Amino acid sequence: MTHEIIKSLSPSDNFFLLAGPCVIEGEKMALEIAEKIVETTSRLNIPYIFKGSYRKANRSRIDSFTGIGDMEALNILRKVRDTFGCPVVTDIHSPEEAEMAAEFVDVLQIPAFLCRQTDLLIAAARTGKTVNIKKGQFLSPEAMQFAVQKVRDAGNEHVAVTERGVSFGYQDLIVDYRGIPEMQQFGCPVILDATHSLQQPNQSKGVTGGRPDLIETIARAGIAVGVDGLFIETHPEPSKAKSDGANMLPLAELPQLLQRLTVIRSAISDFCQ
Repeated sequence: MTHEIIKSLSPSDNFFLLAGPCVIEGEKMALEIAEKIVETTSRLNIPYIFKGSYRKANRSRIDSFTGIGDMEALNILRKVRDTFGCPVVTDIHSPEEAEMAAEFVDVLQIPAFLCRQTDLLIAAARTGKTVNIKKGQFLSPEAMQFAVQKVRDAGNEHVAVTERGVSFGYQDLIVDYRGIPEMQQFGCPVILDATHSLQQPNQSKGVTGGRPDLIETIARAGIAVGVDGLFIETHPEPSKAKSDGANMLPLAELPQLLQRLTVIRSAISDFCQ
């Protein structure tokens, strides 16, 4: 099912969606978020993959929240999949984590800062799971072809790339939309991360900032350019989220946003025919 979503729906009549909380904070929260998104995506005919990190390894400060425990969080991800019948995706950070996480999820995601790590990419590829590689903030779109090729050379054709902005000075990111069609030339789906692209990293207080007021702007532009999928982190109360709350979309705003995006996607598809 996951391979069909990631590989076969590009191009498709609609975009697919990876969405959920930044990190798994508990079972109740994860199930509530998944239920709301499944209800919306089913109504709008948007193929959906639930996203939740079982652990956050890249934190600015040592006292930042990293997770509730690997096995507990991974089992919650499995319960989301079993309860709602949707695939799930999570990040991995080392080759040893690939096989462990693959027992619980359908898609293994490579964090942007780790997208050049050969051993990590190969380990993820060898699980046979779909591999979603986030483009490093420091890389050109063209350079991502080598990360994709590492996965393919390891015997796995189920690979996608996610655009999540490029460093613009010390404390900002910018999205170069030219990179979306450029990376689609690799022959794999390209996803736009509409939330992390709005991060404002390296703040003096050690907590990443963001511009969630621009999430819809970023997402609309991506759909207009023809991106295959969207990645959106969402939370019932971003101000209370334990990770990346500064750039997450309030869950209550997601249904209307997705509705508007499907209208744009339909108009673009009609225009291109």
